[in-house]
Amino acid sequence: MKTVIVIPARMGSTRFPGKPLVHLAGKPMVEWVHRAALAAECADEVVIATPDQEILDAAKTFGAPAVLTRQDHPSGTDRLAEVAESISADVYVNLQGDEPLIDSATIRACAKALQASSSADASSVYAECSEFELNEPSAVKVVLRSDEMALYFSRFSLPYPRNPRELPVWKHIGIYAYRPETLRKFVALGPSPLELTEGLEQLRLLENGLQIQMVKGVASPISVDTPEQAVTANELLLLRGA
Repeated sequence: MKTVIVIPARMGSTRFPGKPLVHLAGKPMVEWVHRAALAAECADEVVIATPDQEILDAAKTFGAPAVLTRQDHPSGTDRLAEVAESISADVYVNLQGDEPLIDSATIRACAKALQASSSADASSVYAECSEFELNEPSAVKVVLRSDEMALYFSRFSLPYPRNPRELPVWKHIGIYAYRPETLRKFVALGPSPLELTEGLEQLRLLENGLQIQMVKGVASPISVDTPEQAVTANELLLLRGA
């Protein structure tokens, strides 16, 4: 089963312009993500997808295959769908380019969950939500079925504890694996009401009856959305001896 990891990366971040190329422990951030993808050892190819020539040029300096995509994609998943039009595979893993500290085992778990499933349209990852994150909207929660298929994603703390909690609150980790037909459906469907309300594109799949197989993984210590988070990521990489 051919698997391709795609790392969408663009210079035009609203909160942190140029962040894929910010240097962390002496390397551009997107290179750290590429290294983690290779270390996962679960894909036939690892490709950076970008609308920016600067990222394409940087990828060449550290030997990463990269493809130039359109500028107008509203999400990384749409960018991934464009890559799927030119690179044939059975499974596409969407690995965000702002995760320099992502655990390679988490990448592998996400890919293998879809590779092993006969019924899921996509797969993703969850971890236990900390007390600090319970009421934090930036920490997305996921409610699971007994077979670990996703029931719902929300920025609200779910399930609501009207009675004492019998299960942990699960936090969603934003890495996905898709079948090619799922990507085609995602683009053709367009944004859904729940997706627009919560600001969570994965709800587009659930709202239209597609199934997301969840698997437990390890949350990254930090993703990089701001210059301040880049400073923290740099310190953590240096502590690792990177």
